Amino acid sequence: MKSYFSLPGILRIIVAVILLQTLYFKFTGAPESVFIFSEIGMEPWGRIGSGIVELIASILILIPGTAWLGAMIALGTITGALFFHMTTLGFNVQGDGGLLFGMACIVFLASLITVWLERKHIPMIGKNM
Repeated sequence: MKSYFSLPGILRIIVAVILLQTLYFKFTGAPESVFIFSEIGMEPWGRIGSGIVELIASILILIPGTAWLGAMIALGTITGALFFHMTTLGFNVQGDGGLLFGMACIVFLASLITVWLERKHIPMIGKNM
């Protein structure tokens, strides 16, 4: 049984908390979220779709047997977010001082480390380790 009070558990909680706290803004159509997804030409379907994917990733990353899958999904979505920050949105979105970009970097790193730590549980890959 994996503990949530270990480095892997803490990393998984960090990813889930950051992803889950953004869902309120995405699902309620908060002006900040609407602005972001309008800027990248993906409003409303991108906002709602990414919210659903992030919800699934958050749930999976907290379940010990599927943490690897949740981390991979989170890594995929957050890579997209980082791409848009670096190409379209910039690092300082609507005067947030880089907060969204910083949280995206934290999710990226924590998800990447989680995938590495959980690599033995990944079907096909883990069997060869």
